[in-house]
Amino acid sequence: MRGLLVAMKILSFNIQNLRLRRAGGGQRLDGARDRDEPGESPAFDRADRRLAAALLAQARADLVLLQEVFDADTLVWFNTRLLPAAGLPAYPHAHCPPGNDGRGLDIAVLSRLPVRVTSNAHLTAAHLGLEAALPDQPVFRRDCLEVDTGGLTVFACHFKAPYPDPAAAWPVRRLEAQATRTVIERRFPDPAGATWLIGGDLNDPGAPGAAMATAPLLPPFSVDLMQRLPEADRWTYHDIHSGRYSQPDTLLASAALAARYPNTQPKVLRAGLAYEATRHKGEHLPGVGRHRPHASDHAALMLDLPGL
Repeated sequence: MRGLLVAMKILSFNIQNLRLRRAGGGQRLDGARDRDEPGESPAFDRADRRLAAALLAQARADLVLLQEVFDADTLVWFNTRLLPAAGLPAYPHAHCPPGNDGRGLDIAVLSRLPVRVTSNAHLTAAHLGLEAALPDQPVFRRDCLEVDTGGLTVFACHFKAPYPDPAAAWPVRRLEAQATRTVIERRFPDPAGATWLIGGDLNDPGAPGAAMATAPLLPPFSVDLMQRLPEADRWTYHDIHSGRYSQPDTLLASAALAARYPNTQPKVLRAGLAYEATRHKGEHLPGVGRHRPHASDHAALMLDLPGL
């Protein structure tokens, strides 16, 4: 079993619709919003993205997994302009391969260390030997990026959201979970003994009594590192419409990785959330508003792995 080569801080963050716009000879980033909201100033867009950069600057992670990045140009703009302005040097390694989401909500990777990034956006159910209604269509709504660091393989994911029709979304998300497990099993003959981590927004609402679409990836196949936190401290998302708090974002480790770090707990970074998420009693980044500006509607997850 290979050891980690260096200490590593890993951050997973749904940055909420990061998109570079080009209009009138200029360039700008959309804000952390799902749609245009009447009466809100365009200045909120700029403030949102400064707050997202500030959150990453505060975390100072070695490996960053971002969800909802529009394309590679957007990632480069954010990495080379906003992060340095927030006091964080640009990451030397930036990857955002095109995924399957028609709106451009791709998965991106920023890294201080050299990494090898492999896209699985092309995989179909037929290719993976899975049963599906459309066996020749891609199984991942966005992608499942394999990020190899030399001693650890991270699978960066963003599964189908349970909106607008939760019942219709469930089998899509279940197929994504099955596909991710199959990718891992094909990569590692002994998944339990290999060192890997799944990070991202799996979008499983986890309603009480409901079957989890992501069950193929959950224990005993993996160790859910979020279970190491008190239950009340696991939430990563606040829905302003229902007022509900949930944990769509997660970190799932192989048995071998979890055993190497038996006392390591994820940290939920909520400083960029809006004040309307009243369950968060900790600090907020300067400039955060009641609803906006905010860094995202998701908190970020940080995992600090010391070198072994």
